[in-house]
Amino acid sequence: MPLLANTSLTVRLLGQLAYETVWRSMQSFTQTRDAATSDEIWCLEHLPVFTQGQAGKADHLLNPGTIPVIQADRGGQVTYHGPGQLVIYIMVDIARRNLGTRDLVTLIENSLISTLQQWEINSFTREKAPGVYTTEGKIASLGLRIRRGCSYHGLALNVAMDLEPFSRINPCGFTGMAMSQIQDYCPSPDFEAIRRSLIQQLINKLGYNDVSYTHSARG
Repeated sequence: MPLLANTSLTVRLLGQLAYETVWRSMQSFTQTRDAATSDEIWCLEHLPVFTQGQAGKADHLLNPGTIPVIQADRGGQVTYHGPGQLVIYIMVDIARRNLGTRDLVTLIENSLISTLQQWEINSFTREKAPGVYTTEGKIASLGLRIRRGCSYHGLALNVAMDLEPFSRINPCGFTGMAMSQIQDYCPSPDFEAIRRSLIQQLINKLGYNDVSYTHSARG
């Protein structure tokens, strides 16, 4: 499917932030953008939080304890975010990029698989279970929302984090789903190198040729 040339992208490198602050900012950006607005990718880590997707069922929250639970407006079921997990939010005008929702999901999954291959980690997708998996368990989760023809939310890649909170839920609505992370395969993984690689995969597959980087959040 051909992509439009000369479309710009802003990549925001945002550090560690609370989930709700970023979520509300994504909503605002998507609501107020227009046909001339550049697409954006936000890269960050979250403070510990469980998030429920629109289809989320309360019985998949087994024992959240003191970790907050937020009902979000993305697709999918419950997941966990915390330090050591690379979160990338993808705000793309999908009509302008000549993409359908399924196309974008596949593009994100393929970007993850290509990135993991650079660290000699073999990974794969599963039918009817979005995300990316290894033989040890799920290593990356996806959840998107399309509004006004534009995407927001995105992906979460487990790099080097405490996986224990996943045992307090049925991840993505699957009972007993095992979780994995890059650290299982590569001791002391380089978080920044992984981030750079995955961003570049997304840029290449989305076809951007005018990319700027900033450490500033949207005002």
